[in-house]
Amino acid sequence: MVELAGIIILGILAQWVAWKLKIPAILPLILIGLLVGPIAAEFLNDGVKWIEPIWNGEEGLFPGQSLFYFVSLAISIILFEGGLTLKMNEVKHVGPVITKLISLGAAVTFFGGAIAAHFIFDLSWEISFLFSGLIIVTGPTVITPILRNIPLKKDVSAVLKWEGILIDPIGALVAVLVFEFISVDGGGEFTKTALIEFGKIVLFGATFGFTFAHAMNFIINKKYVPHYLLNVFALAAVLGVFVLSDTFAHESGLLAVVVMGMVLGNANAPYLKELLYFKESLSVLLISILFILLSANINMSDLYLIYTWKTAVVFAAVVFIIRPIGVFLSTQGSTLKRNEKLFISWVGPRGIVAAGIASLFGLKLAKAGVPGAEYITPLVFMIVLGTVLLNATTARYFAKLVGVFLTKSDGILIVGASKLSRLIGDYLESNGRHVVLIDSNQSNIEKAKELGLEALNTNVYSETLSDNIELNDVGYLMAMTANSEINKYAIKKFGKQFGENGSFRLVTTHEMNSPENNPKEGLFSHTDDYITLTEVTRKYPSILEIDIEDKAHYESLIEITNKEKDMIPLFLKDDEGELHIISSYNKEIDTLGEESKLVYLGKSF
Repeated sequence: MVELAGIIILGILAQWVAWKLKIPAILPLILIGLLVGPIAAEFLNDGVKWIEPIWNGEEGLFPGQSLFYFVSLAISIILFEGGLTLKMNEVKHVGPVITKLISLGAAVTFFGGAIAAHFIFDLSWEISFLFSGLIIVTGPTVITPILRNIPLKKDVSAVLKWEGILIDPIGALVAVLVFEFISVDGGGEFTKTALIEFGKIVLFGATFGFTFAHAMNFIINKKYVPHYLLNVFALAAVLGVFVLSDTFAHESGLLAVVVMGMVLGNANAPYLKELLYFKESLSVLLISILFILLSANINMSDLYLIYTWKTAVVFAAVVFIIRPIGVFLSTQGSTLKRNEKLFISWVGPRGIVAAGIASLFGLKLAKAGVPGAEYITPLVFMIVLGTVLLNATTARYFAKLVGVFLTKSDGILIVGASKLSRLIGDYLESNGRHVVLIDSNQSNIEKAKELGLEALNTNVYSETLSDNIELNDVGYLMAMTANSEINKYAIKKFGKQFGENGSFRLVTTHEMNSPENNPKEGLFSHTDDYITLTEVTRKYPSILEIDIEDKAHYESLIEITNKEKDMIPLFLKDDEGELHIISSYNKEIDTLGEESKLVYLGKSF
């Protein structure tokens, strides 16, 4: 009982430490598992682990094959969640660089990693290809914490973000297929019978996953399942499909749940977001338990297997040779600069899916007596720990070294995607600024996207914004919703993260009627609130520019626009074309050049 409770407590503690230190959770989880497992047995507790995952006749949590069953079921849920995040329309729109990274780049890793493992460790080709299939995966859970506080150009952060999201289920699928190819003939020669069995696995896995995904979608859309049972019904369905597929074709369950997740994730169902939230929470708990158990189950003899110079050579080959080759081949002909390609090559931490599946497959193949299978788990864990440690400690410094670290964040986050926000966002985008609009109203988001603007369907109360590494270049925050409380909350919550150069919000009706009480963060004119701005936008949906002769002329223009209700000052454009947000609190400009312009909303002068 103490061990079970201890695993959960230590797991959640590791997750909290990871959140606090802004590092991938897998790092403290594996280290804690190694501490309570092989390290405790070897150095601290006279040969006995503090947590013994498998019953050894005297103690242990899981008797017989129970640990394998638990790991299999847990991995099936994690892979199902990974499949849910893979949107086919996103794959089409992420651009050729990311498409090549998850295809050509993955192929380079797959073949390069296998060649390295085969010739350096003298492993069989089957085991070598399983190892390389496992290390294809990066994953958003390790990329996001590493890059969260590194200001990068959107192009660079977008490539790393989408590679992590899309390669997760693809890499898992490759590893599952390689494992199943090995399993059908016990690691021996690939006979005609083995190929037939492999075909069955692919057929049953894909068929069960596809069929039951559509069946589940139909059942939920027809509301045959009440809302309060939605999440647990989905959980039961995933486990049921995994077991059923495995019954018909041994080892086809993992393939089935990956396919099931991918089909459901592309169904555009209204329940999908809620299902994802539940699966994410469940995955956090399962991952916390799983990696402490799997790390604790490793013996010192397994670690001694890779306690050799060969391990360092394999690691160096994967990180410093194979990854850069894959990145440079995939980005050839793109708009990315050489220093940006170098940074993408440097950042490639392996994640949770790689370590989880490696443990499961390593244990199963070792149990089946496949030669070299005992190397899979420690080798993959070494790659995971090594890459996470390397990137977590050096990514920021390497970004500065190669010159991709942004010294100034000029991106603009606009809270609210109303017609007013879209109009201003479109103007800013046309003037070379990276603009992102957020809104909980899907209709507003779609209209923004039709204008070619980047827009996210979320709200200020969600934590997803804080984890979005594509917003790392944002330095201005403009809260422009109709709700003054939401505007104030947005400034309070995200001002520090996204308002490095300034956080602004529209003034309230009360503040508008009492100019002396205007807040420092008041946006645009002190005499115009959301209602006034919206009305002017409705009547005159255009943003205009007028030349400024000198400071006195500028002040007179501001005075005119404050009195004239159909003209609202927005920005000052200086001689170099840079835009400066006009604040209702401070409208004074120290220097004005001969070609400066006042940018305003409304009718012509």
